[in-house]
Amino acid sequence: MNRKLIRTTLAEIKNKGRDSAPPRERTNGSPSRSSGSGSGSGGGSSSEASRERASQSASAVQIRKRTPPPTETSAEIFYYKKQIDAHTQMIIVLLDGEQIEGTIEWYDRNALKVNRKSAPNLLLLKHNIKYMYKADEREDD
Repeated sequence: MNRKLIRTTLAEIKNKGRDSAPPRERTNGSPSRSSGSGSGSGGGSSSEASRERASQSASAVQIRKRTPPPTETSAEIFYYKKQIDAHTQMIIVLLDGEQIEGTIEWYDRNALKVNRKSAPNLLLLKHNIKYMYKADEREDD
């Protein structure tokens, strides 16, 4: 059995890549190739032009960037919904060390509304919250 019928060589792959580069350039919407007259004056200038086109198509590929990660995670939303539905007493520790005890009434991208029994309700901005935990998990000293 002839292996050349089954496997392609590296040289064949490179040749296919060179042959398929001009159509890719046209679909990218880059400037047209007709910078001079239609007939090329020498073989050297066409090879330089093909190198330039290859570098332009390579730079066009590098421009594509990954999409950024989502700003909100489903885990955070699920946790807040679970605590709201169960009316769980939470202790919220702020950056300055103050502890606030209450239940979470609703949440937003940037804030939490906390209901307290013996004090007024609070609207806490999330960037001021250091961490939070359930009041049941508090260590009794």
